[in-house]
Amino acid sequence: MSIDVQPGIMDIALYQGGASTLPGRSEVLKLSSNENPLGPPPSARAAAAAAIATMHRYPSTDHAALRAAIGEVHGLDPDRIICGVGSDELFIFLCQAYVGPGLEVIHTEHGFALHKTSALAAGATPVEAPERARTVDVDAILGKVTERTRMVFIANPGNPTGTRLPDAELARLAAALPDNCLLVLDGAYTEYAEGYDGGAALVDRHPNVVMTRTFSKIYGLGAMRVGWGYAAREVIDVLNRVRGPFNLSGPALAAAEAAMRDREWVETCRAENARMRAWLADALAALGLPSDPSHANYIMPRFESAEVAAACEAHLREEGILVRRIVGYGFPDALRITVGTEDDCARVVAAIKTFREGRR
Repeated sequence: MSIDVQPGIMDIALYQGGASTLPGRSEVLKLSSNENPLGPPPSARAAAAAAIATMHRYPSTDHAALRAAIGEVHGLDPDRIICGVGSDELFIFLCQAYVGPGLEVIHTEHGFALHKTSALAAGATPVEAPERARTVDVDAILGKVTERTRMVFIANPGNPTGTRLPDAELARLAAALPDNCLLVLDGAYTEYAEGYDGGAALVDRHPNVVMTRTFSKIYGLGAMRVGWGYAAREVIDVLNRVRGPFNLSGPALAAAEAAMRDREWVETCRAENARMRAWLADALAALGLPSDPSHANYIMPRFESAEVAAACEAHLREEGILVRRIVGYGFPDALRITVGTEDDCARVVAAIKTFREGRR
């Protein structure tokens, strides 16, 4: 074909999601995609089921009911909230609206892959800022800022590391960035981080800060694909101009609204995750596999070498357990393991213990 592709598109590596099946096995323990093992609240299931009855009708174009629920729960202005197909779509909107050829987007060394991808899709130049001890480094980011920088992406808590940048450091970064540069705080795992507001207070203080969240993690609605963002009215107005009018389905909107209002379910999931996350980290540390304190629903144990990490992942597959290799994120010697139920965690630790003992 002689049709030219826009600059940056062919530099995008195809996204590889966490595996969910294994050849020859009907039952697999999937700990590779950071899904909530408790699933969505019953209220969300019921709301989605009820919405199926009106699936012949177009869904809401303004997502007013969902935005109102988000605003009520989090104390935010609904008019400054936008909803998207996961937070992924919001990254695309932001880059489509604010960056392009000749402009730069900073992402961090071990940050979420779609930050870089969204910049490339818009024709912008992605610039990588190194992290320090697997945590976002504010000074390294500021050192990469040039007159062409228009956006900075940060995943906080980090994926796949689970580490969290302290609020004071986030505030320092927001204050130091130029006014014409957006700071995008990807808070997909905010609900798992004790005492963290995802950057909402920073958004209220700085018109160039954007906060994104998702219903895919603690709310258990990964298949529904719903995310939301909070920003200055001017930014939301711009993003709504590139958003498709019917980007979210009726069942997805209904499920998300019900899940947002079901605070008891969220607290249950948060508490259970914190309990099993600590147990899993301690159990693996006892096997000689350290991990940084995680503020998300996964941990990232580190092995002696890339070879050992690969061998352990292969052993887990033989045991019917799927975890995530994260070579592409700069951690060939580590695995990312979703925090599952108590039985899930016990099973993965037992399998890793057998692997470790077999190599002695």
